[in-house]
Amino acid sequence: MFLFWAHVFSVLPGKTGMFLRRAYYRLTLDRCASNFYIGFGALFTHRHVIVEKNAYIGAYALVGSVHLGEGCLIGSRASLVSGTKLHVLDEQGRWGPCDKTRLRQIKVGDYAWIGEGAIVMANIGPGTMVAAGAVVEEDARGGILLAGNPSRFVKKLTDKPSGTVSRRA
Repeated sequence: MFLFWAHVFSVLPGKTGMFLRRAYYRLTLDRCASNFYIGFGALFTHRHVIVEKNAYIGAYALVGSVHLGEGCLIGSRASLVSGTKLHVLDEQGRWGPCDKTRLRQIKVGDYAWIGEGAIVMANIGPGTMVAAGAVVEEDARGGILLAGNPSRFVKKLTDKPSGTVSRRA
């Protein structure tokens, strides 16, 4: 039933749709702030999600079991997958369907920015920027820029350990 209603609310247009999506997720997720934005077509695929205040989720994003930090930005069409070990090979060498016992909640740090179309399967540190289309399969520390498939370190964005991004970046 969770996914049925998530799909129904995901396609309601305008401000009314956004308010209804937010209200639905506030009632059904593990923990959810009252002031986050969730765009048209975006949906959570699991109930085990934590959304901190001022998080932004762009249109058509898919969010698995994730802890979204305060003020983080999730770009349109981004996919936040619940870890890298959801599927396993069986005895005949065939991939099996999603095994929910292998689900891992990933964390997107405070004020991190996940670019459009990125695929994230690991933790993202605070203040980190993931470029559009990047595929992140290993944990990333805070305050850096990641890009590519597979993602690679591009540059350091800040010298501050708190994860706040400097104006130079």
